[in-house]
Amino acid sequence: MTTVDLGAKANRHLWGHFARHGPGITPPIITRGQGVTIWDDTGKSYIDGLSGLFVVQVGHGRQELAEAAAKQAEQLAFFPLWSYATPTAIELAERIAHYAPGDLNRVFFTTGGGEAVESAWKLAKNYFKLVGKPGKHKVVSRAVAYHGTPQGALAITGLPVFKEPFEPLTPGGFRVPNTNFYRAPAPYQDDEKAFGQYCADRIAEAIEFEGPDTVAAVFLEPVQNAGGCFPPPPGYFERVREICDTYDVLLVSDEVICAFGRIGSMFACDDFGYVPDIITCAKGLTSGYSPIGAMIASDRLFEPFDDGKTVFGHGYTFGGHPVSAAVALANLDIFEREGLNDHVKRNAPALRATLEKLYDLPIVGDIRGAGFFYGIELVKDKATRETFNDEECERLLRGFLTPAVFEAGLYCRADDRGDPVVQLAPPLISGQKEFDAIYEILRGVLDQAGRLL
Repeated sequence: MTTVDLGAKANRHLWGHFARHGPGITPPIITRGQGVTIWDDTGKSYIDGLSGLFVVQVGHGRQELAEAAAKQAEQLAFFPLWSYATPTAIELAERIAHYAPGDLNRVFFTTGGGEAVESAWKLAKNYFKLVGKPGKHKVVSRAVAYHGTPQGALAITGLPVFKEPFEPLTPGGFRVPNTNFYRAPAPYQDDEKAFGQYCADRIAEAIEFEGPDTVAAVFLEPVQNAGGCFPPPPGYFERVREICDTYDVLLVSDEVICAFGRIGSMFACDDFGYVPDIITCAKGLTSGYSPIGAMIASDRLFEPFDDGKTVFGHGYTFGGHPVSAAVALANLDIFEREGLNDHVKRNAPALRATLEKLYDLPIVGDIRGAGFFYGIELVKDKATRETFNDEECERLLRGFLTPAVFEAGLYCRADDRGDPVVQLAPPLISGQKEFDAIYEILRGVLDQAGRLL
C-alpha cells in the first residue's frame, strides 16, 4: 500500500527533472543506499553505476557525513555569506584553495554546478570591464557539451535540443568541435595528437572570427560528459592554454563532474597538466550528502575587487551553506583518510580493462573515458561506425536498454545527447568486484540488444 501510495502521489504532484510524464509512467522510487548499492521501495537492490549523478564519490550511507550535518545544524543551521562569513565556509574555502593548482586561491560558493558556471561567466565579463576591456563578453565552448540549465550556462551548453524551448538565450555563446576521436574527420582518424591540435586550433579560429576584443572565456570540461566521455587528446590542453594566453581569454575548467577524484586527482586539470584561470565544481565536493558548488578563481581575477569598494554583485542565498560546508569538510576528510584519489588512479586501468571485454559485442563501437568515468558508444554497424537514427535510438535506449539494465540490477545512464552511449561512473570506493558485476550485467543486456536489432 505504501508503494502504491507513493507512486500515486508522485504521478499527481512530483515534476521530475529531464523526465517524461504521462499515463503509464511512474518513476522508480529509490529509498535507501549503502556503499555502492541502492534499493527501491519494493526492496530490490541495484548497483549504483552512476554515483547518483556523478556525485556519490565516497558511497552511500556514510554515518559520519550525516552526523557532521546534524552537528552543524545544531550549532548554526544558516547564515548568508552576503558581507558575513561562517567558520565552515572559511575552512572549506581554505581547503579547496589548498587542493587547487596555481594561484586559484579565491573560492566563491554556489548551490550547485550550473550556478558555478553562471558565476564564472559573470565574473569573466565583470573582470574585463574593470580592467578596461569592456567588449570582452563572449564565450567559446564545445559542440554537444553540457554546462548547466540557467540561462547563461544554457547559452554555453552545446546541445540545441535543450536550448530551443528556452530561446532566446543569453547572447554570446559560440561552439567549436569537441574531442571525440572515434568520430574524428578523415585526415586525423589515425593520429590522436594531430586531432587534438586540430580541435584546439578551432578555438583560436573562433576567437579570431568573433574578434579577440569580444571574447572573454573558453569553457571546457577536462573529460566532456555529454556525447559519452570524450577525454582530451595528448597536447590538447597545452595548446588551449597557449591560445587563451595569446588572446587574453580566460580558460575555465568546468569540473562539476570531473573534480574530487572522478578522474583521479582532486581537480582533473592536474591529471591533464594544465592550470586554468577558473575552476567550476560541485557534485563530489560533498558526495551528494548536502548541496554545494563553487567557482574557484585566480588571484589575478580577484585583484580588481580587492580595493575596499568594488563589489562582485552576485550571490546565492544558500551559497556556502554552513551545513553543506561542514559536510564537505567531513567528505574531504574521508578522501584523505582512505586515500580515494590514489585508489582511483590504481584501479582505473582495471575498470578500463574490464569494460573493454565488451568490444567483442557487435553493438559496441567505442569504449572511452578516464578514471572512474566511462562511456560505451553503441553502433548499428561496427565496420562503418554507422550510428542509429532518432527512431532507432528511441527504441534502443528508452524502449529497451534503460528498463532492461535497471531490471537486471544496474543503475547507469543510456544517453543520446550525441551518438547513443551507456555511461558509467561508479562510486570511488568501487573495485574489481563491482567492475565485474557491472560488466556481467552490461554484457547480458547489450548482447540481447544487439540480437533484437
